[in-house]
Amino acid sequence: MPEARTSTPRERYRTQVRAEIKEHAWEQIATAGASALSLNAIAKRMGMSGPALYRYFDGRDELITELIRDAYRSQADAFRAAAEAGADLAGLAHTLRAWALDDPQRYFLIFGTPVPGYRAPDDITEIAAETMAVIVDTCAALPPGPAADGAAGAFDAHLETHRQWAGDRPAPSAALRRALSFWSRLHGVLSLELAGQFTGMGFDPALLYAAELEDLLGP
Repeated sequence: MPEARTSTPRERYRTQVRAEIKEHAWEQIATAGASALSLNAIAKRMGMSGPALYRYFDGRDELITELIRDAYRSQADAFRAAAEAGADLAGLAHTLRAWALDDPQRYFLIFGTPVPGYRAPDDITEIAAETMAVIVDTCAALPPGPAADGAAGAFDAHLETHRQWAGDRPAPSAALRRALSFWSRLHGVLSLELAGQFTGMGFDPALLYAAELEDLLGP
């Protein structure tokens, strides 16, 4: 029996044009930022009319949504692949840094300044949660440290009843706190580095990142 065709020539052409539109969108974002994204400008670059391009994307928000969805999907897939290969928390940190440095514009689209007036659909939040689930599970697998006191202990107690962001992960509060610290501190270094804030300060951001990671992995 002949193999079923998965798409028609028209569908393949549509997929190809949408991919080209997204490539031009990334070029615009790199030049002027996501808030300046213009479908009409993309249409002009591609030799199309504005109305013709709108046959492929309903508007700017749909195009931005596709780019954000692709970015989160790429990150989630990178973290899942690392975890399946046996990566520990340090391995996930290296995965995060490599993913961010590979495409800074992609990084800033999802972790930079929000696009004014734009709200991502729920499915994107679900994709983003996949990455955090990998981090939480990895933190939960670490040996438990001594009970925290002070501000850390207070935050652990707070997380007992404020853990919706972790979904149904059965991780203890200390593991949730470590996952949040991992996420916020390493993103802090990456965001400053990619924005050029360390330029001229005379130190290697990679060593700062490694030092922050070592501190996170400490007792």
